[in-house]
Amino acid sequence: MTDAGGAIGVFDSGVGGLTVLRALRSVLPQERFVYLGDTARLPYGTKSAASVVRYSLQCADALVARGIRCLVVACNTASASALGALRLRYPGIPVIGVIEPGAAAAVSASRTRHIAVIGTEGTIGGGAYQAAIQRLDARVRVTAQACSLFVAVAEEGWVEGAIVEAIARRYLEPIFSGGSRGAAGGVPDTLVLGCTHFPVLAATLRAVLPGHVTLVDSAATVAAAVTRELPAAAKPPPGRGSVTWLATDGAARFARVSGIFLGESLRPEDIEVVDL
Repeated sequence: MTDAGGAIGVFDSGVGGLTVLRALRSVLPQERFVYLGDTARLPYGTKSAASVVRYSLQCADALVARGIRCLVVACNTASASALGALRLRYPGIPVIGVIEPGAAAAVSASRTRHIAVIGTEGTIGGGAYQAAIQRLDARVRVTAQACSLFVAVAEEGWVEGAIVEAIARRYLEPIFSGGSRGAAGGVPDTLVLGCTHFPVLAATLRAVLPGHVTLVDSAATVAAAVTRELPAAAKPPPGRGSVTWLATDGAARFARVSGIFLGESLRPEDIEVVDL
């Protein structure tokens, strides 16, 4: 087991949060990370809010037990349902979710004050992005759409091609073609990728969207938020950056799928399977 003392802890229901980890490592290359994918219980997006809170607290407990000094909730559904509970349990360390930074970036990017958000059923149904955006600017109109199939195709590695493009058109055309949901007040000029799986589909999404639409990738915005928070936390230990890999099931599948989201391949033996 790698000593993770002083590391940044990152958790997700599975591998989608690796897009957040990838962004974090790009801006904080000297940091040590512990990544936990709760692969035994994915997806969180179809679970009740109570279950997501319980799972998130268990993930956080496992990471805090390894001495982390900052916790990143690299899951939109967990950020929507469990961020308050996590901050109450661990008031002594920064707890950073993906929704607040993504909402702030979207409000900053939008010129027409009409923003679209796509995510899992749990994230969209809970209204967390809608509420976070309108707390920042009550004049903004938010159009939200659950796009659950994007998670499945992303994990299959189908990030481009006719099938994925057809799914994207089915989800997005009613919003961006000026149809019934997009007509009043014009179509959105900003699209928030409200699931950590979705950045790997960005090229396909861009191909079916109008050219004026700005994509907001919450992975990059979270990395910036963590960088701002770190001065308030304990200083990192000296040495090279590293990652301790944890999963709750299926090390072989985790290793195989990780390359899609991380941009590099892992070996099953790199991943420690833990019981929460």
